[in-house]
Amino acid sequence: MDVKVSGVVLLSRKAFVNEHFGEGAWDRVLSTLSEEDRTFYNSLLIHSGWYPFDAGERLDKAIVDVLGKGNSQVFEEIGAKSARENLSGVHKAFMTPGNPQAFLAQSGMIYKFYYNTGTRKYEPTGPASGTITTEGAETFSLADCLTIVGWHKEALKMCGAKQVRIVETVCRAKSGSCCKYELSWQMQSFS
Repeated sequence: MDVKVSGVVLLSRKAFVNEHFGEGAWDRVLSTLSEEDRTFYNSLLIHSGWYPFDAGERLDKAIVDVLGKGNSQVFEEIGAKSARENLSGVHKAFMTPGNPQAFLAQSGMIYKFYYNTGTRKYEPTGPASGTITTEGAETFSLADCLTIVGWHKEALKMCGAKQVRIVETVCRAKSGSCCKYELSWQMQSFS
């Protein structure tokens, strides 16, 4: 199977670069890519499209090298921006204000909107904690794992959680058998 990533993922990266690094930043990132990749990223990308994962991986490396100056933590911010945009727009139906557990229970379904291989499941471990596990994904990267952390932190905050903590305890990009994230949070009151 040809592994794909959703256009939502790639377009979120482009929007983040433009918003946070200013005019010309996207072009600086693209200038470090091959002519084929530059042509690809200058073509019409759509949110509902499916694109090669490896093209996204090369883009991620360029973003870290050019804009992050080697610091891959920029991808947590990209993930947070993606959550804000998509969960207040095209994926708003998944939101469950005041109930992070109900939101996280949809993890498997939400995953399919972003990736075309593998599965993701959520298991609660307490009233304000749980574990997300991604298995069977044919491709993976440290940058992608960081976007997942940032995306879920922001999504939980949008559901009313505060002091959100997410730690990836197992990572396929670090020779693990899966990607596993431990989540905990506190709830803010909506009075």
